[in-house]
Amino acid sequence: MPGTSGRVLVVDDSEVIRQLIRVNLELEGFEVVTAADGAECLEVVRRVRPDVVTLDVVMPRLDGLKTAARLRASAETRALPIAIVSACTPADLDRGESVGVDGYLAKPFDPADLVALVRRLLQQDPEAGPGGERPAGYAFGGGERSEHATAFRSRRTDRP
Repeated sequence: MPGTSGRVLVVDDSEVIRQLIRVNLELEGFEVVTAADGAECLEVVRRVRPDVVTLDVVMPRLDGLKTAARLRASAETRALPIAIVSACTPADLDRGESVGVDGYLAKPFDPADLVALVRRLLQQDPEAGPGGERPAGYAFGGGERSEHATAFRSRRTDRP
């Protein structure tokens, strides 16, 4: 996939947050599709085949962590990069890692950190930002968590 282009599915129950994420990603050349909750996400992901999914944690019908677990359980979506974009607790982060989430960005977030996280997931490059500084958004499996949590390594084994 050339440059920064890619299809991103943004899942959040807040219309304002969905639009904020959409605008910031579209300005960087991404194609963005949205869903209002995890149940809608599961329908949309099969139809549009996104390159990355961002999930809020707390949503009606099906929350973000259960949605991530279902995506990981399906052969068609097992390797799909998934990032949590939410105001999570440390327990949510641990649950996210255990179900195979690839990255995390805390709300409120800097739009540049959102774009950087999506790019890292598209490139499957979880390295830290320039100069080795810790980004506010990070990909599990590389670097350290931001100041919002402690460091750890991903146990994901289904990807190189």
